[in-house]
Amino acid sequence: MAGYGDHKDPMRLSMFSCAVLSAAVPATLAAAPPLLMVGSVEPGVNRDSRSVTILRLNDGAAVERYRFPDRVPADLRLGDRVVAVMLERGAGDPERRVGVNGFARMDYVLRIPGGARDVDVAALSLQPGRMPVEMFALAGAAPVATVAVVPVGSPEAVAAKPDVGNAFVGNLSSYGPIYGVYGPGTDTDARIEIGFKYQLFGTGGDVGRGSPRENGIFFGYRQRLFWDLGKKSSPFRNVEYLPEIFYLLPATPVSDRLALGGQIGARHESNGRDGTDSRSLNTLYVQPVATTPLGDLTLSVGPRLWVYAGNLEDNPDIKRYRGNSGLFAEIGERNGWRLSTNSRMNFGTGKGAVDATLSYPLDRIVATKLNLYVFGQGFAGYGENLLDYDKRTTRLRVGVGFVR
Repeated sequence: MAGYGDHKDPMRLSMFSCAVLSAAVPATLAAAPPLLMVGSVEPGVNRDSRSVTILRLNDGAAVERYRFPDRVPADLRLGDRVVAVMLERGAGDPERRVGVNGFARMDYVLRIPGGARDVDVAALSLQPGRMPVEMFALAGAAPVATVAVVPVGSPEAVAAKPDVGNAFVGNLSSYGPIYGVYGPGTDTDARIEIGFKYQLFGTGGDVGRGSPRENGIFFGYRQRLFWDLGKKSSPFRNVEYLPEIFYLLPATPVSDRLALGGQIGARHESNGRDGTDSRSLNTLYVQPVATTPLGDLTLSVGPRLWVYAGNLEDNPDIKRYRGNSGLFAEIGERNGWRLSTNSRMNFGTGKGAVDATLSYPLDRIVATKLNLYVFGQGFAGYGENLLDYDKRTTRLRVGVGFVR
């Protein structure tokens, strides 16, 4: 039987490294080992994929039944870049019996991003920042049978106050783009947008076919800030709050060239002001999305339909400018340029708007270790913000983005 020091058995080595790490790290930083970890990375069915073994560890006092999720979010380090990827579960019964102080294994597929051709060795870790990190070769068929243990304090303890016992942080993820852009000459020359979503049930990322239905329920929050930097004291022209509850159906392949997904939800929009500047509305919406590859590009298209619910007394004629339908369209490279557009139209009045962003990784323009995108943003039509919902404007801005 091969020993734990035998590099020909990467799964045993991974488990041994976790045990050594748990003993070496102070209890405040390593309260418990991760319940899911990368066991090994092996060659896949082609040069653009790898077979990843995921281990479920049971450090409890009783035998458990565990269902491996269809998808597991992970981070892939390619040189100085970290790319978020999704591991897809392979064939086989996802239900596993895990004995006390034992483990169960499941094979997943990792699809290598197209921009990784110039990298010899990659590193894979499960999100959010779990240890250990599995190193493997991108060039050639043989895996690198070694485990690189992440130094204490990165990424498990990145805050001054140790983040111990935050069991559900893996259920939190971005929702829409996060960026800041600027274009002088108007009372809304700067625009900032942030957003996140939280999976209310189940394990983070365990959503879609084969998962419990309630796992698709999310709380989402987005915020838009329109900043008048040219005015004295640089006030915000308008700040918009967009909380919502929605049900997500992640993109699921229905053929070799088509994946379908979508969401349905209830959203509130308001600017938090009173008097004549108060604006608010509630909508119920549905949006299917279809995605298909176009050579090195990916195209996603999704019509959006909504109805208004509740009182519109703050803006009683907003339907005239917003209508009840819109279209999302996005095209671009996985790790290159990307153009995203959201439009809306009232076909009865002919009034509508187009909101677009164009992004590109900064490190592909200049040599830098900054994890940023160059962002361009444009708007044409009625109501870029709620306060000016009945005003026609055209805006062009540039800046930086963190998520696109």
